Amino acid sequence: MSLLDALFRYDALDKLFSNEARIQGMLDFEAALARAEAKSGIVPASLAHIIAGKCRTEHFGLSAIAKDAAFSGNLAIPLVKKLTELVAHEDKDAARFVHWGATSQDAIDTGCILQVRGAIDLIDQDLGHLTGTLITLAETHRATPIVARTWMQQALPTTFGFIVAGWLDAIFRHRKRLAEIKPRVLTLQFGGAVGTLAALAGRGPDVAKALADDLRLSLPSIPWHTHRDRIGEIATTLGLFTGTLGKIARDISLHAQTEIAELAEPICEGRGGSSTMPHKRNPVTCAVVLAAAMRIPGLVNTLLSAMPQEEQRGLGGWHAEWETLPDIMRLSGGALHHLAEMLPDLEVDTQRMRHNLELTNGLIFAEAVTMALGERMGKMPAHLLVEAACNKAREQKRYLKDILREESGLRGHLTPADIESLFDVRNYLGSADEFTRRVVAEARELPATH
Repeated sequence: MSLLDALFRYDALDKLFSNEARIQGMLDFEAALARAEAKSGIVPASLAHIIAGKCRTEHFGLSAIAKDAAFSGNLAIPLVKKLTELVAHEDKDAARFVHWGATSQDAIDTGCILQVRGAIDLIDQDLGHLTGTLITLAETHRATPIVARTWMQQALPTTFGFIVAGWLDAIFRHRKRLAEIKPRVLTLQFGGAVGTLAALAGRGPDVAKALADDLRLSLPSIPWHTHRDRIGEIATTLGLFTGTLGKIARDISLHAQTEIAELAEPICEGRGGSSTMPHKRNPVTCAVVLAAAMRIPGLVNTLLSAMPQEEQRGLGGWHAEWETLPDIMRLSGGALHHLAEMLPDLEVDTQRMRHNLELTNGLIFAEAVTMALGERMGKMPAHLLVEAACNKAREQKRYLKDILREESGLRGHLTPADIESLFDVRNYLGSADEFTRRVVAEARELPATH
């Protein structure tokens, strides 16, 4: 089903995992293999040129390959058969060298890695855009006071810039992770039947190096047919950053609730409406991101479960990767793209943030009073005194500051001016500004893309 692709996915990234792209990835391997073997003196250059010239998806009937794959067990076997036929039609001698010394998994895995490389590039671009937006939001709202909430209840004051800086700090770590894994995961797979490249009679390492150079992939020390940590690392890295995207979407959607109304997704024609309630303004992007964050952990688990593969070729575990990894990349990339597109137009209601700071009649400043009073009478006596005042404020529906002014236990410890200062939100933001400044400075160190 493709009806929901525009909602959950991203067209540019989707194209990297289309049927055509999957076949072209394997054909790119076959073309590069012929060139590498020509460079190593195994295949005459003129014949390698003929092989490479046939490695284009438009020469292949994808439905026929799909049908034959149901019997052969993978896509590479019918693909190589068809490629050999195409080459033989032009030059029978060249046909002898198609897929020379390679195995199906070499073509499938390397083709997949080529697709992954394109996807990582697109994901990194969107992470760069998201980083820039979060830097702007954090700097703009470094001093914008807002309620911090724990256990879904009002806790203490903070700043919206500090909240955004928390999002930004996590995204910064994910960008570094993505950069760190590239040399490890964007790696050639080429080992022949069991990984020894025995069919190439000692010239395998030279062919492998030429092949890796041609495809611009790193060269592993040893073929990795049944060692699937690279695939697992791609999946877990994407799973981690999608979890952070879900955290951001969860926060935004909570702040967008009618009763809170501090944030809102942008309005445009047809966006966020209801089929029956004209007044609704639903957080559509948040829903998409949260859906991805809920779906991807199970997919990641599939790839981690598939890692213990048998001896020199996996049975079932390898096969479980073929659809799962593209699903992870498409869902995570789609969620990221939609969030990166929405956030620059996020509506921030600073007046509502101020209003919500007053909803508890000053109870949100109870810790500030307790800490100031604790310096004079000890923390536990101060805590008990302020707790009793809070209970009285709730019962009488009065402002905590007024209750404290009447509290005889504060006399000699806090002056009226002290109490007034303790209920000024600007005086109890802690190091929020410093933490925000640090995160923004670190985030600026990374270029827009790697």
